[in-house]
Parts: sequence; structure tokens; C-alpha cells
Amino acid sequence: MTASTSPTLPTIAVLGCGWLGLPLAQSLVAAGYPVAGSTTTPKQLLTLRDAGITPYLLRLGPDFSATDADTLRVMLTGVEVLILNIPPSKAGPGGYPALLRPVGSALAAAGVKHVLFVSSTSVYPDEPRRMTEADALASAEAASDLLRAEGQFTSPHGQWQTTIVRLSGLIGPQRPPGRFLAGRQHVPNGDAPVNLIHLHDCIGLLTSIIQQQAWGYTFNASAAQHLVRRQFYPLAAQQLGLPAPAFQPDSAGGKIIDSTLIRQVLGYEFQHDDLLEALAYC
Repeated sequence: MTASTSPTLPTIAVLGCGWLGLPLAQSLVAAGYPVAGSTTTPKQLLTLRDAGITPYLLRLGPDFSATDADTLRVMLTGVEVLILNIPPSKAGPGGYPALLRPVGSALAAAGVKHVLFVSSTSVYPDEPRRMTEADALASAEAASDLLRAEGQFTSPHGQWQTTIVRLSGLIGPQRPPGRFLAGRQHVPNGDAPVNLIHLHDCIGLLTSIIQQQAWGYTFNASAAQHLVRRQFYPLAAQQLGLPAPAFQPDSAGGKIIDSTLIRQVLGYEFQHDDLLEALAYC
């Protein structure tokens, strides 16, 4: 594992320029990086181009074609860092590793040096304890689709280095948490901790990994504040003028995502560790 600083700016490809991927790519362009980006939506090609991102129309999945394979090959040619940001929701059950398999083949052929795999803290069991990165291990034999997908991008032959970032629940512009449970009744798990991360910190952390060349890690990424659901979500709904959710009186707690490692390695200062203050930025 390495964590150092380099003066050079590698060429970056962002596979999946959606809610997170597009502002991340825009931020990287603003920082001077040459960036390519993919979208599944033709009308988004002009948006990417106008943002200074080299645009590619690419669809993974059952309809992946020879044209898509050629697009992927061209997109990755000359790229040093691939940011893999394809949500598991894009695949059916058991299909996420298969969905991403063409990407692994293209990586090897293109000679990409580093992979930044955007994953999720949903890999952890919902147990009432702190979860560190060691509580869920990526492997090709894992029961979880997501862990198997992580495992297939950890190159067994050293062709590239991978860092996996397991993001907590995403909040930010167009994703205000007050909408998540507003007005619902008899909501379970009221005493479960909230594990969330703001878009600004997602972008900051992913950029810091590239800048510091922090490769070979698995990181949890979450705001430090972990209010319980029955405390946080009524306040979040109130902030939007929406009806508060009502929680069941007796409900078990849940997991707390421990993000100590990423803070220690990167020295990154979170912008939105206080989730109640972060509501104003959603």
C-alpha cells in the first residue's frame, strides 16, 4: 500500500457520470486533470463535453455489444486511473459482478494502472456494533454480490492497484435526507445509528486518494456523527417543511460505520461531519 504525493496529473476516466460521478468529474477537470466520462444517456453527452469531460456513451449489462466493447477500449486507452462508479442497482440479483466483467477485461488490455472502486457500506451485516473495513472482505467467493465485484477488481497478477471506498448513505443536492422517511408511520429501527456522507465529502475523499496515490486500501467513508434514526429524520423532515416520520416505540439498534482509517491515512478534514448542519447543504 502506498500513500504519497505526486506532482504529475494522471489521465482519469469516470465510469458512471451520474449524481456523484458528474460533479466528481467536473471537480477533477477544475483541478487540471484530463478526464473522460461515460453516460448511458445520449443527451448527457453534451453536458459532459461542455464541462470539459471527454464524453462516451456506454451501456453495461445484458445488451453489452461489440460497439460498447470498442467504446470501452477507446475510453480507457491512455488512462492511468479508472474511477468505477456503477451502482449495484444497475444489475439484477447476482448480476453485479457479471455487469462489471467487461470492465475488468478492458482494464487489463488498456494497461490502466489504478482503480478507484466506489462501493457501499451495505456490505456490512446490520448488527449493533462498529464496523471496520475488516468486517467484510472482498473475494470472488463472497456471498455478497458487491463483495464479489470488489474482489474481481483486486488484480491477482498486479496489473493494477485498487482502492475500494465504501460510502455510507449519500446525501447532498437533490438527495435531502428529510425526504427519505417523511410522513411514514410505524417505521422500524428507530434506535439504529444513522450512517451518512455528504456529496462534498465523497468528492473530497476520492480526489484526495488520487492526489496522495493512496492505492491498495479498503476504506469506509462516513460522517463522524451517528445520531439515531428517531432523532435525525424528524429534524431532517422539519427542515424541508415535510411531515415527520413516526417510529415504532421499541426497536433494535444497528451498525455504526467506523471511518477512522480513511481519516488517518489521508488526513482529510470532513466538511460535513455534523449531519444536522449538513442539512442546509442538501
